[in-house]
Amino acid sequence: MTLVAVTALGVGGATVLGALLGFLIKNIPHRYNDALLGFASGVMLAASFSGLITPSLELGNAFITICGIFLGAGCLHLLDRFTPHLHKLSGVEPEAHTNGSIAKVMLFVMAIAIHNLPEGIAAGVGFGSGDHSTALTVAVGIALQNVPEGMVIIAPLLLAGVSARRTFLLALGTGLIEVFGTFLGYFAVSVSQAVLPFALAFAGGTMLYVISDEMIPETHAHGYERLATYSLLAGVCVMLLMDTLIG
Repeated sequence: MTLVAVTALGVGGATVLGALLGFLIKNIPHRYNDALLGFASGVMLAASFSGLITPSLELGNAFITICGIFLGAGCLHLLDRFTPHLHKLSGVEPEAHTNGSIAKVMLFVMAIAIHNLPEGIAAGVGFGSGDHSTALTVAVGIALQNVPEGMVIIAPLLLAGVSARRTFLLALGTGLIEVFGTFLGYFAVSVSQAVLPFALAFAGGTMLYVISDEMIPETHAHGYERLATYSLLAGVCVMLLMDTLIG
């Protein structure tokens, strides 16, 4: 339980760390932001298979895994019908956020907060399975993604007129949602090991959805798609090395 708590705080704290960096660097150059998000996409992509989908296949069967993946992705799809995508808010340039109403900025923050819940569940499910090495791999991937994610919500809120204190509290709230999700995933699997294969696949599906629908399109929207692609490959390779060393 101690390891789960530390991981939950680490995963949620990564968003807060990104927010603090966002206060220091209010305008992140697209090149570096896309490289960071690309690297995080690669880490999450590798982690979703090595830590979630592959163990689901080993514990259950292909039918359960496939159903879990599609239901996990479908769950986020339904949530996204009520919240905007990052690229829908920003258009070509993220500075477009600053020209919108406060309602649009708050919807942007809500979208990130909603996505944090299944990401936290993904981290918790891994620990609930008892395989701490793969659970840590998944958690690292999520935490790496949360740092730049926390950074990009600061400038739109500040430029929309939200006070620095309230902006930080909103960023903290998005991180706490991930902490809650981590414990939710852990206890849900701990209560019933019978749902473990489905839960692993469901969490993997949510991660794949976020990577394909949110992260990769954003990294390819500013002219640095090659840098983002090689950053993604670097993220995958880093996780492969981690799996080799941990295993």
